[in-house]
Amino acid sequence: MDAHNIYWNPFTETLPRERLETFQLEKFKRIFAWAYKRSKFHRNLYDAAGIKPDDIQTFEDIRRVPKVEKAMMRDIQLKDPFPYGDALCVPLEEVTEFRQTSGTTGQPVYQPDTWQDWEWWAEAWSYILYAQGYRNTDRVFIPFGYNIFVAFWAGHYACEKIGCEVVPGGVLNTEARVLKMRELRATAFMATPTYVLGMADTARRKLGIDPARDLHIRRITCAGEPGASIPTTKRRMEEAWGAKVFDHIGATEIGAWSYECLEQPGGLHVNEALFLVEIEDMETGETITEPERPGKMVITAFDRIAQPCVRFDSKDVIQWAKDPCPCGRTFRLIKGGVIGRADDITKVKGVLLAPTAIEEVVRGIPELGNDYEVIVSKRGDVDEITLRIEILEEALGRKDEVLARLKDQLRLKTNLGYKIEFHPYGSLPRYEVKAKRFKDLRKKGH
Repeated sequence: MDAHNIYWNPFTETLPRERLETFQLEKFKRIFAWAYKRSKFHRNLYDAAGIKPDDIQTFEDIRRVPKVEKAMMRDIQLKDPFPYGDALCVPLEEVTEFRQTSGTTGQPVYQPDTWQDWEWWAEAWSYILYAQGYRNTDRVFIPFGYNIFVAFWAGHYACEKIGCEVVPGGVLNTEARVLKMRELRATAFMATPTYVLGMADTARRKLGIDPARDLHIRRITCAGEPGASIPTTKRRMEEAWGAKVFDHIGATEIGAWSYECLEQPGGLHVNEALFLVEIEDMETGETITEPERPGKMVITAFDRIAQPCVRFDSKDVIQWAKDPCPCGRTFRLIKGGVIGRADDITKVKGVLLAPTAIEEVVRGIPELGNDYEVIVSKRGDVDEITLRIEILEEALGRKDEVLARLKDQLRLKTNLGYKIEFHPYGSLPRYEVKAKRFKDLRKKGH
């Protein structure tokens, strides 16, 4: 690909850092003033903290702005203007799109968007797809049941904006989707890592189709789970499909804020033209600027107007990368994508455990299936971790050897012991969108 044709927006993606930060400060001041003037919810929050639009002059001033959490948004919805409550910044008549969060972490949050917001969504996704090599020569299959959460809706519209041919596969089942992809010689698709692996498994076992040999997929974009940034999971997907797999990070209430480029430098770019990302220490709240120090992400979407996202506490744990990307973008990188959620990174037997570390081990052992479950519970006063995992039929004769290797690698990677349960292939739950693999039964609500 032409080295000069890798940027969707060459101006913003290569701005010198000083100019980029000046640009970000001005955009933050604009969205903060908009939220203050238009939203009763935001104005009350900021007045209580004693901060007004004219007070924002530096990045240090931004850090004085109170954060917004998802629970706060849940508290105000289903009130007038129904159903969004008093965070809505536009007349209800200007809302053209309804979405809601997937509900994997609690009661869904409703998200209104204007048509301008929806154009902004498509623009954010265009940065992502163009950086990953999507062009107007691609035929992109969308194996996604179009639903009330945003998932790949905006990816669909960005494909059209770039000029790709889009094939929607929402109402088809998995077998029909695979057959349609083969029939039309689709060159790309988007899905969660779980479904990328599930589709390949269905193709091989039920249809006798080898995706890497019999299909024409060249690139796959993932979202919804951290798997595409986990090397062992990425490798499984790429080997299954014979295609390059790229990660992307976004959220219904935030937008599509981060993406992996063609260089695949072991991290993802923050789209700093459209978002401001801050990283805070999970205990002290101190702003983290140095690389390779994990913390909690606080994010602002500069241009979303119906229900603004201003210093939103995402609970995602990320860290800055040490080195810039060789692609030439000045947008900073986060190393290894999202490490996990602050809610999920929990102490077990006194040791901090990130579910992504378990996935990295499981997906690195070829005798194990793609699907598994992790349950943290208590036996008396002692924490216990149960790992339920499928073993492939062809590996049943080597179960003891696989078990020993699994336990050793889990101990090495997480410094914890596990109760391992092998289950027959195909017996654990399958998911098309976000998988629910990690359950902490020690927490309230389980």
